[in-house]
Amino acid sequence: MTKRLFTSESVTEGHPDKVCDKISDSVLDALLAQDPNSRVACETCTNTGFILVMGEITSKARIDYESVIRKAALEIGYDSEEKGLDALNCEVIVRLDNQSADIAMGVDSSIENKASGKDKYDLIGAGDQGMMFGYACNETSALMPMPIYLAHRLTARLTQVRKDGILKYLRPDGKAQVSVEYEDDKVSRIEAVVVSAQHDPDVDTDTLRRDIKKYVIDEVIPKSLIDDDTKIYINPTGRFVIGGPHGDSGLTGRKIIVDTYGGYCPHGGGAFSGKDSTKVDRSACYMARYVCKNIVASGIADRCQLDVAYAIGVAKPVSVNVNTFGTSKLNNVQIAKIVEKVFDLRPLAIIEQLGLRKPQFAKTSNYGHFGREDQGFKWEECDKAQEIARLAAEMA
Repeated sequence: MTKRLFTSESVTEGHPDKVCDKISDSVLDALLAQDPNSRVACETCTNTGFILVMGEITSKARIDYESVIRKAALEIGYDSEEKGLDALNCEVIVRLDNQSADIAMGVDSSIENKASGKDKYDLIGAGDQGMMFGYACNETSALMPMPIYLAHRLTARLTQVRKDGILKYLRPDGKAQVSVEYEDDKVSRIEAVVVSAQHDPDVDTDTLRRDIKKYVIDEVIPKSLIDDDTKIYINPTGRFVIGGPHGDSGLTGRKIIVDTYGGYCPHGGGAFSGKDSTKVDRSACYMARYVCKNIVASGIADRCQLDVAYAIGVAKPVSVNVNTFGTSKLNNVQIAKIVEKVFDLRPLAIIEQLGLRKPQFAKTSNYGHFGREDQGFKWEECDKAQEIARLAAEMA
């Protein structure tokens, strides 16, 4: 029997980096609501008393950027300097230019198929080069790895008990971390749980630790995975009053492992938030998740990883690779052929299949872009699973 540990972390929407992700995606949503073809590459940074939004945007939409920015921060709960940011009165700086014509050229017309007479999906190229990864496994009902699945549920619960007034002394910033023990690659128990929650200065540490255990950890972590050796750490330093942008600077795209699979599979390096879906480092990652989730949901593999790579201005991927880690009766080449039959990995096809031109991205900016089955994201549907199972049966 082989044992190993794996740890993943999550952060709340009040973490400075996640404040920036939400603002960037809120700007994107506001633009898409008026102009679904908006080209957006929007980044946000924040520190004590200010928010800066910068980037390249080409759109017919006309929005009040400052109002969108302040509303997003206020929704998180930053309504006073004491909590870490006063969204209504802080300085807001907006520095936006049009998208580079050189980049736009690659998206507007695929350089390899320009005026070729091929279908429309060949005439829209990838917005950049790069490699993207998707992953799914049957460890959880959401087909996500257990460590990141539980870490996200802990941080989401932290936010819920704060906003619902169950723990009124909590503030927006916070983190969680879960260490899972595996036996022969199967989840066996929880080794450690770490929760750090920002709080008002007048709450004592013992009360906070007792409340977080009762209202957060006990509500999320399955009792069947807890034993006498499980370690639980709640605000290990004892005090977490200064948080949010006042406690640390924030920047869009600095939590890419939190956003994906908690380190359980490779990452191509591209961030998601603030980017429209002509940027394949967002849309192709969503598609790769969709592919992998349907493969696992079909029952032909317990685990699946897809990596795909693009060249700027070229519609078809330059490489597609499937890995089921020996958990399928079919080999990886056979499954790759199924992927080719069922899924179109060209950028415009991805955008249309997954409905990526509608405003929905602010919801993705916290608690993971994947495994969010309650949010109506197309890339979390398993509507191709039966077709995959049928094709696999024909190959067997």
